[in-house]
Amino acid sequence: MDQKFKTRFAPSPTGLLHVGNARTALFSWLLARRNRGVFLLRIEDTDAERNLPGAERQIVEDLRWLGLDWDEGFEVGGPDGPYRQSERLEIYRSHVQRLLDQHLAYYAFETADELQAMREQARQARQTFHYPRPDPLPGQDDARRARQAGRPAVVRFKMPDRDMTVSDLIMGQVTVAAAELDDFVILKDGGMPTYHLAVVVDDALMDVTHVLRGQEFLAQTPRHIALQEALGLPTPAYAHLPLIMDMKGRKLSKRDGDVEVRAFRRGGYLPEVMVNFLALLGWSPGGDREKLTLEELIELFDVARVSRTSAKFDRDKLLAFNTDAAAAADQDRLLAGLTDYIALNDTPLSAADETTLRVLLGANKGFRTFRDVDVKSRPIFVADEQIEYDPKAVKKVLARNNGDGYKMLAELLAELKSLADSQWSTESIEEVLDRLCQRHEVGLGKVAQPLRVAVSGTTISPSIYDTIFLLGQDKTCSRVARALRLREDGAG
Repeated sequence: MDQKFKTRFAPSPTGLLHVGNARTALFSWLLARRNRGVFLLRIEDTDAERNLPGAERQIVEDLRWLGLDWDEGFEVGGPDGPYRQSERLEIYRSHVQRLLDQHLAYYAFETADELQAMREQARQARQTFHYPRPDPLPGQDDARRARQAGRPAVVRFKMPDRDMTVSDLIMGQVTVAAAELDDFVILKDGGMPTYHLAVVVDDALMDVTHVLRGQEFLAQTPRHIALQEALGLPTPAYAHLPLIMDMKGRKLSKRDGDVEVRAFRRGGYLPEVMVNFLALLGWSPGGDREKLTLEELIELFDVARVSRTSAKFDRDKLLAFNTDAAAAADQDRLLAGLTDYIALNDTPLSAADETTLRVLLGANKGFRTFRDVDVKSRPIFVADEQIEYDPKAVKKVLARNNGDGYKMLAELLAELKSLADSQWSTESIEEVLDRLCQRHEVGLGKVAQPLRVAVSGTTISPSIYDTIFLLGQDKTCSRVARALRLREDGAG
């Protein structure tokens, strides 16, 4: 093929970036990069009633977060713009007019209720519904009279009366019988194109050579090939990706958790982990390799290694990937990730400076996601009165054995108060705790856990030394004193 290798991703701003669409974008991007081609981004926004405010911007931001840049298209520009479909309406209408002029398309005037009645009649007759093509075909004058009478006027494409075969790079040769295909709408009442027309025209005019999309679009591809033939447009190479299912073999949905890239981003996952994980949904690099960088994915990616069978979205595996990646990353990388997490979430960590965030990262070693860092560290940044004491923690750690935990807190309070301001450091705090351990001949847990409950309300926090240091002497002593009052109040 003399034409330059070119793939595209064409999201609709009807919602956020679903992980399935993100995989499509990734595979399209990898295919272009592997073949030193062009990756194009187009916004398909002609379904105005379903478009959500802000969705377009968030899709673009999440693609960039994943590291999927594009060479041409929305916000980048190029020779075949505009790249937002709502700005290309005249282009679509001119192609529809060509089909009308050649009697390859025609007007239709049924209302939604009338069409539904026709479908119901076919259902009751146990027949597949096919739109009944009129003879003679309605023309422009008929459309004008219909509109004057208040009826809708759409344009339908005359589907050729023959079987249609799709040559798919993944699914192989797929033939759809003529009996399963009927005339379909290409221009809605009001002048908006349907997906079928717009995608065919845009892929051709933008010189797209390879189209990767979900398997759910395979049944529509014969329509697109028929339109391409009627308009004299080239047919790109198609590759329909397998479905993504949950671990029970059901179509992936929100019933089991997050399904949007933005949710995983807000949940504290690293983008390189998401890319690595998404790449393995239906594709294999061969061998036992699983942990791959973006550069390695580019080098190894081949559509021929995409499976025809459905992929399973293993959330536990994704979490394990992220845990390992976070443990292996340097602090600068983790700081950038935590900063992005904070920017997308309502968290008291937004008040922390860079130095404090670095301390928190070090104090939370072994964390799974940045949300873990957030949840464990929040008590450091909230007001004392916002600390709520977990009754189970109070009973288990403070009140147990006739109040041993409270007794330890009383000694801790005296020791911590005795430190001068200039002595407040992780080293001096560690010395205080070690001294109490030796005095009572107990392990660190017997001293640290009561202190942890006192300052955080639970048995979970970052490293106790870093927690107390960041909290400061006044707030630490205030919270310990507050915890001691629990016994007086009958809390344990």
